[in-house]
Amino acid sequence: MTLIAPSILTTDFSKLSDTISMLQLSEADWIHLDIMDGVFVPNLTFGFPVIRAIRKHTTKPLDVHLMMVEPEKYFKEFREAGADILSVHVEVSPHLHRHLTTIKQLGMKAGAVLNPHTSLVNIENVLHQVDIILLMSVNPGFGGQVFIPQTIEKIRKLKKMLLESGSKALIEVDGGVGLDNAQSLIDAGVDILVVGNSIFSQSDPQLAIHQLKHSKR
Repeated sequence: MTLIAPSILTTDFSKLSDTISMLQLSEADWIHLDIMDGVFVPNLTFGFPVIRAIRKHTTKPLDVHLMMVEPEKYFKEFREAGADILSVHVEVSPHLHRHLTTIKQLGMKAGAVLNPHTSLVNIENVLHQVDIILLMSVNPGFGGQVFIPQTIEKIRKLKKMLLESGSKALIEVDGGVGLDNAQSLIDAGVDILVVGNSIFSQSDPQLAIHQLKHSKR
């Protein structure tokens, strides 16, 4: 079954404890945390203290997406803060194989992230090192953006690459995901849906998660 990973980027941070408690009780599989440095993307979010605080209030895996330059400087600290999955952008990782290897050696699942314009050829040589391939379906930096439709074909191509190579990596997609396009993404080959605004803008986020989790297959 498809995994649902709510992104807290668009939630009300003044009520973060309530949000994490709600997600803990929900059918969400992971909690997605977007870490932005204001350099690689035009926004700043949060760091280690917030991750440590979240870790205390949930047993769900923390799926940490690093949108930052020189992410390798902080791999160990993210693990110590509570990250279970750590994903880095190929655009800032000239030594991607080394980064993925280090992340796994630290005891986390390793993910590689591609921006909408970034070609799949950039991950051809790490398909057997990576656990997760995250395709951005919006330009990273802000929540609540509109899904880029060309992502569907990119997902299909990636799924074909994985099948042909024998890689067991999972496909994750992030940006503009909701009930209106979830089925198309699943049909194209997505394993993990990162969902933010379409959950937290609802009066009942738990119901929205349930609907995504049990949408028609």
